Amino acid sequence: MTTVDRAKAAEALQAERARLVHQLEELGADETGDLTGEMDFGDAFADAAAATAERTETMGIIDNLKHQLDDVDAALARVEDGTYGTCESCGEQISAARLEFRPMSVKCVNCKSEG
Repeated sequence: MTTVDRAKAAEALQAERARLVHQLEELGADETGDLTGEMDFGDAFADAAAATAERTETMGIIDNLKHQLDDVDAALARVEDGTYGTCESCGEQISAARLEFRPMSVKCVNCKSEG
């Protein structure tokens, strides 16, 4: 099994973190997922349903991005404490190929498919 290059993983995770933060900022949210300003969806009465639908969709996207950011931050913490690349279920090494594909992985392929 190939060992994980933690420095390379941290670099990839930092790049992913920057991408996610940028997307949150474009949607008007900060790193916590809180809105930093007022979202403008129009205020015409006839468009109220459309504005509500768009607001709901945007908040769903922000929530999804925030969860991804939390996963990246948790992976960065694992890099720092030396547990990055270790399956949280069985304690075995997560394959380098899996971590390259999904750097935030916390389970090996075998444990992921079981749960």
